[in-house]
Amino acid sequence: MTKRRETILALVTVLGTVTLCLGIAEVVLRFLPVCSAWLAMPVTAESPVFHYMPNRDFVYSRNWDMKQVNYAHINNAGFFNDQNYQEDDKTPLLAVIGDSYIEATMVPYAATLHGRLATGLEGRVRVYSFGASGAALSQYLVWAHHAVRDLGAKALVINVIGNDFDESLAAYSNRLGFWRYLTDADGDLRLRLFEYRPGPVRDLLAMSALARYSILNLNLREHLSDLRALLFGSPANATPRYAGNTLADTNPARVSASMAAIDAFLRDLADFVGLSSDRVTFTMDGFRYPDAAVQGANTYFDIMRRAFRTKAEALGYEVIDLDPLFFARHRRTGERFEYSSDSHWSPTGHEVAYQAVMSSRLSAQLSR
Repeated sequence: MTKRRETILALVTVLGTVTLCLGIAEVVLRFLPVCSAWLAMPVTAESPVFHYMPNRDFVYSRNWDMKQVNYAHINNAGFFNDQNYQEDDKTPLLAVIGDSYIEATMVPYAATLHGRLATGLEGRVRVYSFGASGAALSQYLVWAHHAVRDLGAKALVINVIGNDFDESLAAYSNRLGFWRYLTDADGDLRLRLFEYRPGPVRDLLAMSALARYSILNLNLREHLSDLRALLFGSPANATPRYAGNTLADTNPARVSASMAAIDAFLRDLADFVGLSSDRVTFTMDGFRYPDAAVQGANTYFDIMRRAFRTKAEALGYEVIDLDPLFFARHRRTGERFEYSSDSHWSPTGHEVAYQAVMSSRLSAQLSR
């Protein structure tokens, strides 16, 4: 056998072995709870409301060992909810809106804020949820408008978290598929859609359990990005400080821009959505624990949550600061309100938010 043939044979053997190993891995992973792909639908001027590919069951899991497994469902409207949404149902509708806290892929539906509300208000009020990871105040307006105009929502619960303020601005987040604020020619903040048109590669990767395990469970892209930064980036800076699950930094430009985003959101909530202030309640996440609140005093989130509450209440909106409720329960039971490896609310955190809404001014109105 010539040396060239030996080289070709060796290459074929290596490629065949690698292919066989990948094939075995693909087969094995198909029997394990690998995280599903989210698969957002195209978002364009003709179809401007972000939602996921509808009518699918969904498996959530984290990390290499696929822990924190949850089995969820994406309904007929393309949102994580066990109910199908009905446009012709005449029962009064309460829409619960937020980001990944309301999307809540890691929490069993019955244990979520909206799932609990659907049970607690059953027979009197329908409860539909609208949420997706990466959304912010600017996107909440679009879902609120959709819920009121297309589904007849009579009331809203909007959950506000630490990164909702700056990430409403295109300068701080321009994730495709969402609406963000941009400054117009007159210097005013106006909503703008960043269109999303997924390509065929995404769908092909979503079909492979091995690809999903590598990207979603092993976070391969993030690790590769970290490796590039280590090898080719500039010298590392100090690890940034976080408070309230957002950067603690109080850079004046960021704070000023975020204040403007709050003003624009409250302006558009009245004009664009069309509900009176007594039909909208905000739940506001916080530091959750007394010690964390002390450490987070005067950080970005502390400043913004106080500003948001002041501005919203001045316009007649009900704002429920969840921190006093978190603090009281933690002092009483010692419970935590998030997962050990995930800052999102656990079922316990959702329970606290549910109890707060059920005790709210809005709930009293809906129960009449």
